Amino acid sequence: MTVLLFQSDSYLKDFEATVVGFQDNALILDRTAFHPLSGGVDHDIGTLTVNRSQYNVIQVNEDRLTGNVFHVVEGKPNVSVGDRVKGSINWGRRYSLMKLHTAAHILSSILYNKYNAYVTGGQIDPQHARDDFSLDSSDRQVFEDAIDATNSIIEKGIEVKVYFLSREEALKIPGIVKLAQRAPPNLDILRIVEVPGVDIQADGGPHVQNTKEIGEIALEKIENKGKGRKRVYYKLSE
Repeated sequence: MTVLLFQSDSYLKDFEATVVGFQDNALILDRTAFHPLSGGVDHDIGTLTVNRSQYNVIQVNEDRLTGNVFHVVEGKPNVSVGDRVKGSINWGRRYSLMKLHTAAHILSSILYNKYNAYVTGGQIDPQHARDDFSLDSSDRQVFEDAIDATNSIIEKGIEVKVYFLSREEALKIPGIVKLAQRAPPNLDILRIVEVPGVDIQADGGPHVQNTKEIGEIALEKIENKGKGRKRVYYKLSE
C-alpha cells in the first residue's frame, strides 16, 4: 500500500520514495505526494527523478483493492525495485485543485443545510468544478445565492482542520456524508476535513489550510440534468 503523504501535508511539493513495483510505464512507490484521480478530484502531474533520469508524470491512479498508486510517466522508465526516487508535483495545478476542493465542501454544505440537497456527482480540474445536486429547482437565483454565501464564508478566513477518527465515531456526526447513496470508504480510521462552524466531511483529498486562500469562486452555468438533479459549474475568480 502506498503511503499518501498529501493526507498529512497537502502543501508537500517534493519528496523521496522507493520503487516497490512497476508496470509498463507506471511506477509504484512506497509513498507519494501525488494525488491520484479520486473522488472526482483530478490527479496531480509533475516529475519523478530516478537513476539520473527525469520522467514527466502524466497520470496518477490508485488501485482501490491494493492501495497501490501508479505513477504513469512519459516513455519507458529505466528502474528496478529498490531504486530511490525524487518526486516533485506541479504546485500551480495542485494549489488550484485544493482551492476548488475546499470551496466545493463549503458549497455542498450550504445547499445541504438549506435544501437537504446531496451531491450526486462531481468533478474538479484546475480550471473548473462541477457538482450535481439532488435539487428539483433549477432557479439560477438558488445557485447565485449559494455561491455568494460560499464567498462570504471564504472571506472569513476560517482555519481548515484535518484529523482522523474511528469509523464508528465519525459516522455518528450528522452530515458527515453528503454524497448521495455513497458511504465513506470501508476503513477502520477515516480522515476528516472540517471547516469549523460550516462543514465536516470524511474526505481523503488535499485542501487549503485557510479558506481565505481560495479568494473567490464565480458561477459559470447551471444545467438541468433531469428530475432531482441539477448541475452547477463554477471556477476560481481571476
